[in-house]
Amino acid sequence: MRLGLQLPNFTWPGGASAIAPKLAEIARAADDAGFYSLWVMDHFFQIGMIGPPENDMLEGYTTLGYLAGCTRRVKLGTMATGVIHRYPGILVKTATTLDVLSGGRSYFAIGAAWNEKESKGLGVPFPPLAVRFELLEEALQIAKQMWSANNGPYHGKHNRLEETLCVPQPLSRPQPPILVAGGGEKKTLRLVAQYADACNLYGTPQMISAKLAILQEHCATLGRDYRKIEKTCLGTVELAPGKMSSADVISQCRSLAAVGVQHAIFNMPNVERITPLETFAREIIPAVADL
Repeated sequence: MRLGLQLPNFTWPGGASAIAPKLAEIARAADDAGFYSLWVMDHFFQIGMIGPPENDMLEGYTTLGYLAGCTRRVKLGTMATGVIHRYPGILVKTATTLDVLSGGRSYFAIGAAWNEKESKGLGVPFPPLAVRFELLEEALQIAKQMWSANNGPYHGKHNRLEETLCVPQPLSRPQPPILVAGGGEKKTLRLVAQYADACNLYGTPQMISAKLAILQEHCATLGRDYRKIEKTCLGTVELAPGKMSSADVISQCRSLAAVGVQHAIFNMPNVERITPLETFAREIIPAVADL
């Protein structure tokens, strides 16, 4: 099993001036520890499940560019890009730039977006969910066209691009892995089956197993090889006395692997202490590598 680290929080001791050095320290420790991937959110205000909106939040792709310069091996991505946050052609160009400058280490993870508060707060249109899913499908189509030899126009219901030129092309071959985030059974998992190289789910192993069964049905309907889709999940672990132990995390990984998860991504409320990353390197990553 591959393990990833998500960084959803930047409110650490020392204030704004301490964010960059601490972020670099965490990224290098994760890279050295053997984490397969490193993720940030694509939010502009902090989200309620992490903290109040006034807490520190960094723009995702700028942060990933910084992390690319701080690391050598780890894959990089947002979990996940909100489709409404950027024009799709510019988004694909941004994602391509990250892939090129990181040496081919990026994921292109995207979803329909949900945080109406930050969108309205910063003046970003927030259309109804059905429209956001239409925008998501068009963004996926645009990404695939821009990452191909076809530089011609793209005319969709919502987007009109007259020349889908993208030079340089990504270093990742045949393209950065496309991940569609979310577990919506009718639309999201259908988009995974039709367009994506990976999915991202959350919940208990039983919940994830049920979602994967639905994904498998969509793949059968569309003629897609289910085995070629990377199954990832997102969760939280806190290695600390009275919280969780290494054995707890290893057991959780075994349960996830048993239902088909190949790549487990965790955020850690105490990651800034670095010791949880050292514990992962020493005790957890080697123990789950063959799952």
